[in-house]
Amino acid sequence: MKITREIKTAILVIASILLFIWGYSFLKGRDLLTSYKTFYVHYDNVEGLVNSAPVTINGLIVGKVNSIKFLNDLGKIQVELQIKSDFPFSKSSVASIYEPGLIGGKQIMITPNFEDKSVAESGMTLQGGVKPGLTSLVAEKLTPLQEKVEKMVVSADGLLKNVNSILDAKTKENLKSSIANLDATLAEFKVASKSVNEMLAENKGKINSTMSNVDKASANFAKVSDSLSKANIGKTVKNLEKTLASVDKIMADVQSGKGTLGKLAKDETMYTNLAKSSKELELLLQDFRLNPTRYVNVSLFGKKNKPYKAPTAEQRATDSIAKKKQ
Repeated sequence: MKITREIKTAILVIASILLFIWGYSFLKGRDLLTSYKTFYVHYDNVEGLVNSAPVTINGLIVGKVNSIKFLNDLGKIQVELQIKSDFPFSKSSVASIYEPGLIGGKQIMITPNFEDKSVAESGMTLQGGVKPGLTSLVAEKLTPLQEKVEKMVVSADGLLKNVNSILDAKTKENLKSSIANLDATLAEFKVASKSVNEMLAENKGKINSTMSNVDKASANFAKVSDSLSKANIGKTVKNLEKTLASVDKIMADVQSGKGTLGKLAKDETMYTNLAKSSKELELLLQDFRLNPTRYVNVSLFGKKNKPYKAPTAEQRATDSIAKKKQ
């Protein structure tokens, strides 16, 4: 069968039209020879998302954004996704807008919910979300830092103003004078330090001798400490406690009138008798001194003893004055 020129021309025109349609679709990112699944996501803000933006699952590109348009008068935006992957994900999966880097634009990342076993079918509406990108995170971190830097700059400016107000001409002169005085003080300190070094050098032998004596004293003190530690101090203390207890017992007996000391301290009769006996003994000794011949009589001719005669008050006074002079 012979194909006419008209048939060939028609076939060529139809092929050209089909090729043009396929090329146009390919340039728009749609392959007519590949089957796609279509999903829809609603957002309040698409964060600069554009058509043909990649759609990824776990970082793998599985589709693209086919169209972006307003859904209603409230500003709700509908994004149409074309997925060419056969990877099954659930109806509750989340399609989040994110920023993969500083240079690349916005993309959509589908996060599958593996706990949900219901598979999403073409034409369903997925749950939307927005994840902050690197630029947003950097801006979020830099904003408080910027505020702190601004506050610090304001504080530094105020501080410099205060310093300038304090450092007037008079204060500068005072600072100069203080620095000059400090230099003079350091010079005097240097001279004094030199004198001290010379004194130490001259008395080095004496200092060494003193340190040797200190070492000896420390050694002797250590020996004394060892002797004290070896001494039976506990036994001595116990004996002292027993002695004090005995003394306390004796004092208690004296207070209660027991024994000779107790009776002397508490018995008025004994005290009176002792005082009376002491007085009579004093009179006897006084008479013995005044009239010794009455008590010791040595006579060759047998004289008679003189009778006892008590001393008069004048004799007793004279004798008392003589004792005081002695």
